[in-house]
Amino acid sequence: MVLHHLGTPSTEREARSLHEELPSDPILDGKLTSHLVIGADLTADASPDMLINKTVSAFGRIDALVNNAGICQFAQADTVTKSLLQTHMDVNYTAAYLLTRAASQQMVHQGSGGSVVSISSITALLGSARLTHYAPTKAALLAMSKSFAVEYGAHGIRYNCVLPGTVHTTMNREDLAVNGKKELLESRVPLGRLGYPGDLAGAVTFFASDMSAYISGQDIVVDGGASINYQ
Repeated sequence: MVLHHLGTPSTEREARSLHEELPSDPILDGKLTSHLVIGADLTADASPDMLINKTVSAFGRIDALVNNAGICQFAQADTVTKSLLQTHMDVNYTAAYLLTRAASQQMVHQGSGGSVVSISSITALLGSARLTHYAPTKAALLAMSKSFAVEYGAHGIRYNCVLPGTVHTTMNREDLAVNGKKELLESRVPLGRLGYPGDLAGAVTFFASDMSAYISGQDIVVDGGASINYQ
């Protein structure tokens, strides 16, 4: 398994901490291997190909890619600058596209299929204030996955998306603390709470594994039922 992080001291600490929680020396094709931690800014031109190449160099193949890198800076629409808009597009969509393309080409070369899972957002389907610059980048992942699913389906490669609702992260901690927003959002969730990163693991594992071997170009909403609550 390869764990990617941004390449800063804080993200490296987080990645190393997760690395320590994983089983050591997994067996891959009869050979003992180690998990790999790679730091890179995916908006840099060479980073997506570098990440794929290092993975192949270490493990010989790629079976699944999870596009999870993202940025979300809350801002009123009339304050969004061209630079902020471009940054969100670069991180949330362009980097995912380039990684998906590079991984797909490697999977084609391997000849045994594979899976690409992209973490989109419920905002790709539903409107949200202060996210007019963010939501379109997440909608782009849906369209990207469907088009890749058609173009590379003959090679046995599947492309699907997971759409989280509001999940507790460092990115939205300050926003949730403003004017009782956390409590308001929780009141709209039938399951009674906001999500945590671990709540996404099941859906991601399902799409990445053979359990979804005949599913491609699809998405799963993981939001505790919030999006179907019309009360």
